[in-house]
Amino acid sequence: MSGFPGNALVWSGRTDAEESGVTTRWHQHVQALAADSHGGVTLLGFAVDEGVRRNHGRCGAAQGPDALRAALAAIPVHGEPPVFDGGDIECPDGDLEAAQQRLAARVADALRRASLPLVLGGGHEVAWGSFQGLMAAGSGLDRLLIVNLDAHFDLRRAAHGNSGTPFLQIHDWCATHGAAFDYRVFGISRFANTRALFERAAELGVVWHEDEALQTEDGLRTACAALARDLQGCAAVYLTICLDVLPGAVAPGVSAPAPLGVPLARIEALIDTVLASGKLIAAEIAELNPAFDRDGLTARVAARIAARIARGAPCPV
Repeated sequence: MSGFPGNALVWSGRTDAEESGVTTRWHQHVQALAADSHGGVTLLGFAVDEGVRRNHGRCGAAQGPDALRAALAAIPVHGEPPVFDGGDIECPDGDLEAAQQRLAARVADALRRASLPLVLGGGHEVAWGSFQGLMAAGSGLDRLLIVNLDAHFDLRRAAHGNSGTPFLQIHDWCATHGAAFDYRVFGISRFANTRALFERAAELGVVWHEDEALQTEDGLRTACAALARDLQGCAAVYLTICLDVLPGAVAPGVSAPAPLGVPLARIEALIDTVLASGKLIAAEIAELNPAFDRDGLTARVAARIAARIARGAPCPV
């Protein structure tokens, strides 16, 4: 099957023809995006790591979407809605801003089709493109909650946007347009963010939960309770997940592997809290870097997260 022109991708994998019962896997379930595709989930690949390059990180995340799809292909279907593959956005000329605009147009199109955009990255500069798509579609302008599972604030100042700037870009857009900037980060590391970034986050009203606090059940309960309260007060939620929030042993295939990180089970509990709200309107998984993966482990972790979101996500209206 193929997605958008120029982004052909064949979904293939194991079939269990001799088994009885339902044995469908994602490679048998995913459909090519068509003009009449409606509802369900739309996969959009952001095959770009120009922002990582600008941020002096380890490049390779441009190959992330294909690696994530390959890992998704083998996952059994357990109640997923229709899933459409909308192909990839690429950035062969280094014009990151144009690539982010192309992503924004695809995200907005998915929302207009009442389909949940699930973006597969790519560097975390993907967030600026996804957010612009939400705004272009008129989604979440009133009381949008941004939930980021990440070891980093990504609030850096820079002459040009990169993988470390997207949430400052979002803040600046909100300030210009008189919109609230409601930004929550789970998994922040005091060993990966400067004092200046902590001070900037405080100045901008960001609420964060550190990786160390999320190591225990009590810390997780506190974080989930705080998140649930925020979700009650919002109209819509945009979930963005940077795979470097996970322990490096679980997610080695990222630009900046975490020595500690937040255990996968706790990350999934936070994701489930978002899904339970019924307010999710867009999601993305960023920073998958197959060049540094080990046995495809990070890709499989990312695929597990993607399938979890697809299974539990409401369709935007």
